[in-house]
Amino acid sequence: MTARSACRGRPGFSVALVGCDGAGKTTVGRALEHATGLPVRYLYMGVSAESSNRQLPSTRIAHAIKRRAAATQRHAPAEARRGARPRGVRRACRAGRSALRLANRLAEEWYRQLIAQAFVTRGSIVVFDRHFLADYHAFDVAGAGRPLSRRIHGWMLMHAYPRPDLVVLLDAPPEVLFARKGEGTLASLARRREQYLRLADTSGIDCAFAVVSATQPVDAVVADVAEIVRKAATGR
Repeated sequence: MTARSACRGRPGFSVALVGCDGAGKTTVGRALEHATGLPVRYLYMGVSAESSNRQLPSTRIAHAIKRRAAATQRHAPAEARRGARPRGVRRACRAGRSALRLANRLAEEWYRQLIAQAFVTRGSIVVFDRHFLADYHAFDVAGAGRPLSRRIHGWMLMHAYPRPDLVVLLDAPPEVLFARKGEGTLASLARRREQYLRLADTSGIDCAFAVVSATQPVDAVVADVAEIVRKAATGR
């Protein structure tokens, strides 16, 4: 009997792959969907427009407008970049844009959660590539001096947004992560890694948590995560 047939008929559940950039979340998530025999549906749960496999039309439009505005700003004269509108008008515009961004972010997050729930209801194992609560916890939930929009977003994630049933942290030292992606600094990667490691002890996360070494070859990482997922499926 294959793992896929063994899981058929069981209730579905969700698994979030989290970790720093360079840990291999997308590679592992895609491999779990296509190469393990598990009834997996892959769903990207981050903010990158290029990586998203499900996205609201409003989010695509917002990203297109942002790219166009950035291109226009780069080629505008210095006087135009500084703007001629009164300070009060500029402040009101910034507040309006912030409110719109927050509204669209909340809509986008709930849209993807509804897609995940539909897959789970049909008995699939939904593998999240990232998760909004894990990615934003250090900034919008636990961060100091948060503006109102971040406080609202953090409250929603902690008190209303559904948790994954299982979180798997793909962990690697900052030196390995930097060598793979070349993004950030060793110090910033070390801080981010520590934030992810602390999630297991964070009050309110309240879900099963596992750590897998992402320094192994990709096939070994996929096999380790697949085994954790199979055990979770068997125990349901």
